[in-house]
Amino acid sequence: MESFKDIIGQETLTLVDFFATWCQPCKMMHPVLVQLKEQMGDKIRIVKVDIDKNADTANAYRIQSVPTLILFQKGEIKWRQSGAISLPDLKSAILPFLGE
Repeated sequence: MESFKDIIGQETLTLVDFFATWCQPCKMMHPVLVQLKEQMGDKIRIVKVDIDKNADTANAYRIQSVPTLILFQKGEIKWRQSGAISLPDLKSAILPFLGE
């Protein structure tokens, strides 16, 4: 099994969704993330991290509210936002980091 550091350390853009099962805005983000993956395919990896089951990781990145989305590349934070976000806004935030 890959460690969190292995996952975010890759060349591929990795969007981490810090969420909680009890969080209503987190539930709203799920279909947006599915659509994003469908549209972007292998250009991006999407990983969900349940803050209640992974408190150490959530604390390490100072997750104060959920959902919090963090975009990583080669272990570096490229972009971060807390709260639900629309698919068009999410795509426009990510596209500059694809180098296209």
